Parts: sequence; structure tokens; C-alpha cells
Amino acid sequence: MERKMLVLDIDGTLTNSKKEITSKTKEAIIKLQKNGHIVVIASGRPTAGIIDIADELELDVYGGFVLSYNGAKITSWRTNEVVYQQVLPAKYIRILYDFAKENNVGLVTYEDECVVTGTRHDKYMEHEAKINGIRIKDVAPFPDYVNFNVNKCLMTAEPEKALEVENKLNEMYGNELSIYRSEPFFVEIMPQNVDKAATLDVLVNMLGLNKENTICCGDGFNDLSMIKYAGIGVAMENAQEIVKESADYVTKSNDDDGIVHVIEKFIFNEKKAV
Repeated sequence: MERKMLVLDIDGTLTNSKKEITSKTKEAIIKLQKNGHIVVIASGRPTAGIIDIADELELDVYGGFVLSYNGAKITSWRTNEVVYQQVLPAKYIRILYDFAKENNVGLVTYEDECVVTGTRHDKYMEHEAKINGIRIKDVAPFPDYVNFNVNKCLMTAEPEKALEVENKLNEMYGNELSIYRSEPFFVEIMPQNVDKAATLDVLVNMLGLNKENTICCGDGFNDLSMIKYAGIGVAMENAQEIVKESADYVTKSNDDDGIVHVIEKFIFNEKKAV
């Protein structure tokens, strides 16, 4: 059996609607790692928001990896070493802050186990902090406080407004930064040419693997790049329609152990996963 790499988004993919990994899904993931395959968590979340999940799946034991910030950082979970990262040029912190204030949208970045903001709170910012299990830290002035390396900024707004913000930012800085929505209400801003596929390609080459043996699973807009990149691109049944249209295979939903069916079908070739 050829060594394969299973790449998993978290929210809406690996975890169910309760933000939990079911015992059946966990068992299947542990089994494939015991059989020598590699598991990679690829998420828009900050690294701090992935720790519990990576530990639950025993990535440290079996040598898995975490791609956080939509791929701006790769961490080897066995050694806790950052093996690759890209950061936003410092000048954009003030530019993005001014844009957020002018357009009345939320703006956050990340520091240790905090979501850092200098703008008003909204329910989407609160949601980001909650799903990552970290607190919101208000700072002022934001551009002066954020004098550390930043892998990603996130703007938050109502979906219609977020689409408008995404388009505006791409018109202004699309040739300089990577800007796209991960959820209808989240606009991700990262260093140029950063997305899950670009960073996954770095990891695949680093490990000397064949990208045809990668299986990438996701449900959101920010999963599109890796689903198109993968040897087998998988969309969850609950995925955005454009994601399902771009996938090689649509599995069951995140509430119906869709990842288990992927593992059975494409790694262990078990007939029951039809």
C-alpha cells in the first residue's frame, strides 16, 4: 500500500455541528496513521486553536502536521517545530486597520492564545474566539501594538458586507496579498500566494511524497485551492456548492462521519463506502 497523506479542514469537515470529533472518525484516523499514512490538519484557525484537536488525533505520536492560518504556517506536531511560515509585511497592519475603521467592519489578528483587535466586537469575532478556545484582547492603538510577526489578519462582517469588503480589498491589494473568504462572514488577509494548496505543495515536496497520493477534504471557500490541488479532492455533503462542484468526490456530511467514508473508500478500499 502506497503511503498517502490525508489533509483535513476542521470546521464543517473533521468536526461535526457540535464542534466535536466523533469516536468513529477518531478511530479511523488513528487506524490510518498506525498503517503509516500521514494526517495533516489544514485550517484557517490560528495554531493555538488547533492544539486540542491535533493532540486528540495523536499527530505528535504518528508524525502529523498542522497547516494553520490557511497555510501561512506549517508546524511539525512531533517536534513542535515551525518548518515553514510566511508573514504579512508590517506596513499592511495600519493599512488594514484604517480600511476596517472606514468600512465599519471588524479586524483581528492573533497573539499567543488571544484574538487581538482594535475595532468594535461583532458576533463573528466572538465566534472566531469561541471556536478557537481563546479570548479577545482589545488593544489601542492597534497598528502600534501589533509589532510582531503576523501570519494572518481576519475581517469580520455580515455576509453581504464581507463580499463587498473582499472585492474592494482585492481591487486595491489583490496583487500584493492573498485575500478571500473562508466563511461568508470571514475575509482572510494573508501574505501573497498563501493558500492551503501552495503550502501543502511545500510540505509534499519537503516529505518527498507524490501529490497524487494526497486526499484533501473540506467544505469552505478556503478549501477550494487544496481540493483542486489534491490527487483526490473531496467535498463534504454540507460544503458550499462551488466546493462540491470543484471536487472529485462528495462524501457524506460532517454530521454523518463523512471522513470515515473517505478513509474507507480511498485509503483502505472498503466497498461499504459507496
